[in-house]
Amino acid sequence: MVKLNKIYTRTGDSGTTGLTTGERRLKSDLRVAAFGTVDETNACIGMARIHTAAAHPGIDAMLARVQNDLFDLGADLSTPETGTRPGHDPLRIVAAQVARLEHDIDTLNADLAPLRSFVLPGGSPAAAALHLARTVARRAERLMVELSRTPGETVGSEAISYMNRVSDFLFVAARAANGNGAGDVLWVPGENR
Repeated sequence: MVKLNKIYTRTGDSGTTGLTTGERRLKSDLRVAAFGTVDETNACIGMARIHTAAAHPGIDAMLARVQNDLFDLGADLSTPETGTRPGHDPLRIVAAQVARLEHDIDTLNADLAPLRSFVLPGGSPAAAALHLARTVARRAERLMVELSRTPGETVGSEAISYMNRVSDFLFVAARAANGNGAGDVLWVPGENR
């Protein structure tokens, strides 16, 4: 169990933050940006849940699981693989978490109206909030991929797969929250020319 007694430590006043390995990195470091954007995705999902809690309890339960997994992902990203075995097994995203998310996507997608065009973010408050979370999730994924391509850095393939599925899930959840697609706002190419 994590125990947080003191909220401010002053250790970040110099512009650095600590990884779980004890290493200090600049707050502008790509790894810090990646797990910070995962945290931002989580906060956006928390805001979306204000709208899903009562109106869409099935989606809300799925979102609650994703929020917990995103903390796992943050722990994964804040513990870089160093090639040496730490004193504990680091928390990593695993294939079962990706598979569960794929199952949730398939469950929601089964009842959705077929798409006739690209979907614009909007519709119901829940859907709009889920679309916002989706775009932040995509940014987190881009940062994770960039980090994985940086010499000397590693990101587990399951972690990248999981983040990719999160944005897919949020898209499908937004459509489900929009009356299974009936309330989707569709893109009309060139409509305002």
